[in-house]
Amino acid sequence: MTTAWLTEPEQRAWRAYLESSKVLMDALDRQLQRDNDLPHAYYEILVRLSEAPERALRMSELAEVTLSSRSRLSHAAARLEERGWVRREDCPTDRRGQIATLTDEGFAVLVAAAPGHVASVRSYVIDALTEEQLAALATIGETIIARVTERT
Repeated sequence: MTTAWLTEPEQRAWRAYLESSKVLMDALDRQLQRDNDLPHAYYEILVRLSEAPERALRMSELAEVTLSSRSRLSHAAARLEERGWVRREDCPTDRRGQIATLTDEGFAVLVAAAPGHVASVRSYVIDALTEEQLAALATIGETIIARVTERT
């Protein structure tokens, strides 16, 4: 099998995408840690729960939407539970499953953290791009997600 090495423009695009993703996630994580003592991964869990009906999701579904392994999510949920931000309960329809619910305290933490996070996203991404670039970024992201998910 012959490897189709990346051309110079392909290499430039790939590395720019990779590095921009890393530096952006690092910056967002630092902002949330500094301002709210909240890792970005925990913030995402709180957001996903806040958007769910009754602010609750099965742990397996929460792992899927946060792109976390079940063990990693279980560890994070335990930390969030210790802080009083999430409550886990056994699933009434499946003895093996659990449901994570965002508590009122957890929702208050999310409400407090969201303005700073949104300001960072706006500063680093939204305000840095033209409308056309933003539309292209959305299309590119959606295309990559579709390609990866169709092959896994």
